[in-house]
Amino acid sequence: MQPNLKYILFIYFLPVFFFGSLWAQERDSITPLDRELKTPQRIPYSDSIEVDLTENNLVELDTVKLDTVKQKKESFLTDNVTSTAKDYIRFDRKNGRAYLYNQGKIVYGDITIEAGLIILDNNKKEVYAFGIQDTSGTYTQRPVFTQGQNVVEPDSIRFNFETEKALVYNSRTDQGAFKVKGEVTKRQNDSVYYMKNVKFTTSEDVDDPEYYFYARKIKMVPDKKIVTGFVNMYIADVPTPLGLPFGYFPLTEDRASGFIVPSFGDNNQRGYFLQNGGYYFAVNDYFDLATLGSYYTNGSYDFRVQSNYKLRYQFSGAFNFRYEKLLNSEPGFPDFSERTVYNVTWTHSQDANANPNSRFSASVNLGSSQYYQQTINQTNTGNFLNNTMNSSVTYNKTFQGEPQVNLTVGATHTQNSNTGDINMTLPTVNASMSRIYPFEPKSGTKKGAIQNINFQYSVRGENRFRTNDSVFFQPEMFREAVSGIQHTIPINTNFKVFDYFSVSAGTSFQENWVFKTFERSYDENRQEEVIDTVRGFDAYRTYNFNTSVGTTIYGIFDFGKDKKIQAIRHTVRPSVSYTINPAFDEFYDTYLIPGTSGLEDEIVEYSRFQGSLYGAPGNRYSSSIGFSVTNDFEAKVRSKDTLAEEPEKRKLLSNLSFSSSYDLAADTLAMAPVQVRGTLPIIPSKLDINFNAALDPYALDNNNRRIDEWNINNGGSLFRLTRGNVSFGYSFSDKDFATGGDKNTDKVENDTFRQGGRTDDLFGKGMNYDGTFEDEDEEEEEKTVENDTERYNYKIPWDLRLSYTMTYNNLNRQNEISSHSLMFSGNVELSPRWSVGASSGYDIKNQGFTFTQLRFQRDLESWRLSFNWTPFGTRESWYFFIGIKASVLSDIKYDKNRERDRNL
Repeated sequence: MQPNLKYILFIYFLPVFFFGSLWAQERDSITPLDRELKTPQRIPYSDSIEVDLTENNLVELDTVKLDTVKQKKESFLTDNVTSTAKDYIRFDRKNGRAYLYNQGKIVYGDITIEAGLIILDNNKKEVYAFGIQDTSGTYTQRPVFTQGQNVVEPDSIRFNFETEKALVYNSRTDQGAFKVKGEVTKRQNDSVYYMKNVKFTTSEDVDDPEYYFYARKIKMVPDKKIVTGFVNMYIADVPTPLGLPFGYFPLTEDRASGFIVPSFGDNNQRGYFLQNGGYYFAVNDYFDLATLGSYYTNGSYDFRVQSNYKLRYQFSGAFNFRYEKLLNSEPGFPDFSERTVYNVTWTHSQDANANPNSRFSASVNLGSSQYYQQTINQTNTGNFLNNTMNSSVTYNKTFQGEPQVNLTVGATHTQNSNTGDINMTLPTVNASMSRIYPFEPKSGTKKGAIQNINFQYSVRGENRFRTNDSVFFQPEMFREAVSGIQHTIPINTNFKVFDYFSVSAGTSFQENWVFKTFERSYDENRQEEVIDTVRGFDAYRTYNFNTSVGTTIYGIFDFGKDKKIQAIRHTVRPSVSYTINPAFDEFYDTYLIPGTSGLEDEIVEYSRFQGSLYGAPGNRYSSSIGFSVTNDFEAKVRSKDTLAEEPEKRKLLSNLSFSSSYDLAADTLAMAPVQVRGTLPIIPSKLDINFNAALDPYALDNNNRRIDEWNINNGGSLFRLTRGNVSFGYSFSDKDFATGGDKNTDKVENDTFRQGGRTDDLFGKGMNYDGTFEDEDEEEEEKTVENDTERYNYKIPWDLRLSYTMTYNNLNRQNEISSHSLMFSGNVELSPRWSVGASSGYDIKNQGFTFTQLRFQRDLESWRLSFNWTPFGTRESWYFFIGIKASVLSDIKYDKNRERDRNL
């Protein structure tokens, strides 16, 4: 029996030594579970097999039955267990175990376990899973435990099928934005996990993160929360003083209500502050609300309410209200001042498919005229350069039928931020009827002047306010309101003459209803004009007539196909028009101003409709002839591609137009200045130079007043250049010099654009409080740097935008360039994670730089660093930010800013 015992011991310990040496090479992966189990001898199979392990008795696959009577036990498994393995599945009936080697997989209900080695213990009702070592000695095929949407990737697993509890060693799992790695994990059930010595981070590499939070003990509820004991932050494996006695981290991917941690700092005029702290309300899936506030130790404060809402396939929008109480210096000091500013923005858009016949939209931006100049809580540097704020709220309804009727109800608002003047209509009602052709044929196309006769009808009612923001929505504003209704009926027709001339003719009738007129008289005692407001209904009617004729002429200069420039085509579009505007003298009255000191009496003519909504009708008869000529020059150029069959077409000069008019009924100065416009293409689809000018044929007297004498007869040239402008915009990047590069020219609709600014960054970029610049896509997939070589660019991406304008004025012999400037903006990506940018300009006339902004941004993988600097000027300031990108940890940040000195 001695040889048999040695043989048995050898067979028994051989796999133990084999797997022991295998696991010893991967010391970080060794767990207490690895030493508990005995590994069987490998029995290979040629292909992967699938076995049903539902019954408690594991039956070895053999052609010989060992017993004709099979003992039946109640199975501890309540569902089918399906297993597969690539190399082999071995059954150990004596110990009640099954072994799966190489790409083993067990599926039990909604639970799936995958690993290099899986052991199913029938007696203990447990399953064990390990990784295996590949031919290079690397520990691979680590277990993957999946239940529903939860995935855990540890080094080893011990799972009990009956209690569904588990012990997991060196587990790795993704929970929301977090990646969690725990040394030991106890699975209490499918919704509660207890973990020991845990790292959790938003870094992509949980095994070697650039930062992480370390907790000795945590409780994790997947997709809901992580509750920890003492936790502190590590950066590059170095502990930091940032720690908490306990922590709570939400894991839900849905929006959740919670506090917004304010940033802190100090200001040289208002003292220390807490800024942008508050509470976020995740009301429901369609609507949220954030309330934010700031407080300064000198008493200044601000309050903000912002909300976003969206109903899929219906509508979406955003609302913001901002109020600031600004105190400069301290009460009692000579430089103390107090100011209140506010701003309201609202955007609403309706899905085009929600209701084809009805649409509601809103774009509102109103408030204090000096809000963007004075606000202490606005990082958008581009907004303060806008001189106007505009708002529009409209509702459109289409009534189908013949004719079709369109109804629009809305309100508009325009505000000058320099003067504070406000023009607002509330409400505006406009209804229009589609064109009607009373003489059109029942079939076929319309021909001739009679069949093309058409008319429309539209009515527009307004209630308009002209006021200042100092009395906005005060009683004075409503007392000065003017209102009226205007009816318009245009009648038009068009036809061909001699097959080459297009003729159009029409007349328009208008009737204006007003509810307030103004009578004027002269008070001799006060020696001033007196205006009396007469309230009540009044109306006047006007009409006019116009006609025009035009054609298109083509001329081709052929140089031959062997020439580089094969041909030039000249397209001319001349047009002549005639317009009659009658004089409506019946709506005018006069009053007398008595002469003094021997001067004659003065008769003043006025209309009671002056100052009404639509103004007074014209009292001067005009009969004008207008003319215009538009020219286009194109060339056919031999292509550089020798295989091209057709020459290239290039524009040489586009839309070169000359236009003017002559009033036949005028006694003096009958001819209007000649307007010249054109576009000079320099680089196709990239650079066009636009120019325009005004040429006056009349001369000036010694007092620089326009006189009824031709300039050429007064010793001058045929025309006087009274005004001129030249401008161009050019944008190019490294992609323009690369072959096959994608060129994205889509405009980004950012916050500056929605509030009346530019879509580009020539006036600087607005910086958000999370350190991102305004036009960055937060959902954009992050760049992946595979190795150190890719951290350095041998092709550096860049872009540059230029805008140039020059204006010349010589209306009254000024002979000066009134404005002359060059704006530029560019960005350079020094590396995949480093980018810098600048926006500036130079005022060539006044010899100085315009608003200048420098931008620096560094992608720190899980973190973001940015610096926005305005180095000089009245807006001199800077803003620094560093913080974690993930929104769940957006409160872990440091930001610092220096505001401009507003006393300047």
